[in-house]
Amino acid sequence: MRGIRIGSVFGIPIKLDLTFLIVLPLFAWLIGSDVTNLALIVNDLFGASIDGAAISAGSMQWVLGSAAAIGLFAGVLLHEFGHSLVAMRYGYEIESITLWLFGGVARFKEIPEDWKQEFTIAVAGPLVSVAIGVVSYAGFLLLPESQAPAQFVLGYLALVNVSLAVFNMLPGFPMDGGRVLRALLARNRPHAKATQMAAEVGKVFAFLLGLFGLFFNLFLVALAFFIYMGASGEAQQTVLKATFQDVVVRDIMTARENLDVVDERTSVAELLERMFVERHTGYPVLRNGDLVGMVTLDDARGVKEVERDAFRVDDIMSDELATITPDADAMDAIALMQERGVGRLPVVDEAGELVGLVSRSDLVTAFNIIRSRGSLDAMPRSDAGLAQLR
Repeated sequence: MRGIRIGSVFGIPIKLDLTFLIVLPLFAWLIGSDVTNLALIVNDLFGASIDGAAISAGSMQWVLGSAAAIGLFAGVLLHEFGHSLVAMRYGYEIESITLWLFGGVARFKEIPEDWKQEFTIAVAGPLVSVAIGVVSYAGFLLLPESQAPAQFVLGYLALVNVSLAVFNMLPGFPMDGGRVLRALLARNRPHAKATQMAAEVGKVFAFLLGLFGLFFNLFLVALAFFIYMGASGEAQQTVLKATFQDVVVRDIMTARENLDVVDERTSVAELLERMFVERHTGYPVLRNGDLVGMVTLDDARGVKEVERDAFRVDDIMSDELATITPDADAMDAIALMQERGVGRLPVVDEAGELVGLVSRSDLVTAFNIIRSRGSLDAMPRSDAGLAQLR
């Protein structure tokens, strides 16, 4: 998830997704336009006597809506810090915390596989939300009735933060409750198997939430879609990680001696003919035996048919290469392909010499072979992991 970086705390970059810039004023408007009804709810729950009509007069309702919305997302940010700071104590690196449409996301560079660590990290966020709710309620009680606007905001934040903690603990993986469920399942079974089981529970939860949202709140339908996709993505990532455990690029790459390459002086017409005959859509480009670029079918198709004899490979190739070393993990190759949007990576040694090529088809073939030889018998046999390779 990309976002606009606004600073960092404890070394963790804080980002705002573009959707957050839309949802914050939307929440401020929704809260502000419903101040009177929300005040009644706060009164009923906490035995207060806030005059909803008085605090919704004039522009006050929009001031309160803005304050409550900002307080709500500040609570979400602290919730994510709860996860992140506990994870950092265990030695995990946090890439960023991003506020977006559905709240906040803390991105870890590595997902904990020790069930005790994951359990502790997962419950830390909801505990922070409950603590914010308790502090807000304490402030609500301490304020005199003459401070009704501030009372309303604190009462609202007390209610919402506790509600968010409860909602987050529902077993809808990848929410906090789903991660707690995975941690508990992983006590006596492989982490990948526990992820698959928690993901299935999360999908069922997302389906039921979506049905509920169809009748009561369409926002819940969007949230259900996010939960479903998150559960599927987490399961796929875990299947890939388990499959390629201890597998390095050298194990699955096409070695230099078996590699089809193209010289930079080859014409585009000759290149397309080779692609047709050899059924390849991309080649490393060499100059005097040294790697200087990559050329793909998309590059060649950009040249008009009448000009293909005149243009050479070095006219159309990409010389800004994403490369990988032969001793890198296979998962690193997958991540780099996804990040750079490419289907193949030249493999170079420490001296910068081309030693092979790894492609998506190499990864898919390796995935199928590893799964077929039974190294992951503890896991359900499915093609979930292939979705990220294709």
